[in-house]
Amino acid sequence: MIRFWGSLLMLLSALLVLSLALGAYQMPPCNWLAALIGQGDPVDRAVLWHIRLPRSMLAVLVGAGLGASGAALQGLLRNPLADPAVVGISSSASFMAALAIYTGLATTQPASIFIGAMLGAGFAAVFLLALSYAKASATSLILGGVALSALATSFTALLMNISPNPWALSEIAYWLMGSVADRSFADVVLLAPLVLMGILLLMRGARGLDVLTLGEETAAVSGFPLVHTGRWVVLGTMLCVGGGVAVAGAVGFVGLAAPHLVRPFLGHQPGRLILPSALVGGMLLLVADMVSRGLSGPGTPLYLGVVTALLGAPLFLILVFKSQKERV
Repeated sequence: MIRFWGSLLMLLSALLVLSLALGAYQMPPCNWLAALIGQGDPVDRAVLWHIRLPRSMLAVLVGAGLGASGAALQGLLRNPLADPAVVGISSSASFMAALAIYTGLATTQPASIFIGAMLGAGFAAVFLLALSYAKASATSLILGGVALSALATSFTALLMNISPNPWALSEIAYWLMGSVADRSFADVVLLAPLVLMGILLLMRGARGLDVLTLGEETAAVSGFPLVHTGRWVVLGTMLCVGGGVAVAGAVGFVGLAAPHLVRPFLGHQPGRLILPSALVGGMLLLVADMVSRGLSGPGTPLYLGVVTALLGAPLFLILVFKSQKERV
């Protein structure tokens, strides 16, 4: 276990260093190392501290929140295909944030994007929790989440369709594709407490998620308060996903992939997967951001959400086919 955690932390550190070294502005290794400790050329320091470092830190934070939320949701819904994007949480958060942009509140009250995204994420999470308490099957939960995602996406498309001016339309469209570019340490300071608090709340429900793997009836007989577990997961997901969507836009499939990458090493106890999935989620989004930077051309940026969708959609199909084979 110590070796596993050490490997994760070393890999995350290596990816962070690599992300700081990559970019359109070329810096020799000695230059960016000097800039990292506050020395060297002022331009190098500005690029490293005001552009690359906030971008990399936000990628890790957003990915960590999505990875931890995905692990908790898969445990709560007892379905390995559960993911904040697949079950409509990210889409609902995106719609409420897009509504803030459409109404102009995002310009006059920047906090409205955060508030809207968290309210949207919280509504979707409560909806799924209600389905779970109504004894819906795993398939029904996923289908309900997909329906909610389609509804939120339709409302978002409606906002874009009736947008009063091209600026608002382009602002919503580009924001929905997801990105951590052009962010600052102010965004890091704003997002970090939300993600950290969200992960702590998810960890509060870790024991209940482990008990839930035995089945709802067995868990109820054991006397464990499963209602509290659901509340912790709902609140934690709301903070992690809502905050991440508000800063980076719609980024999908990280919450689906991270737990599946960790599960072969730690087993199938959801509570044990939350923290490792957070680290792996941060690494996945960091790698996706580096791919986005590497493939972007002058004036034609490749957005982060596009990269994660291209990588995550095939994984989702593989998991669907795998689950079908296991049933047969």
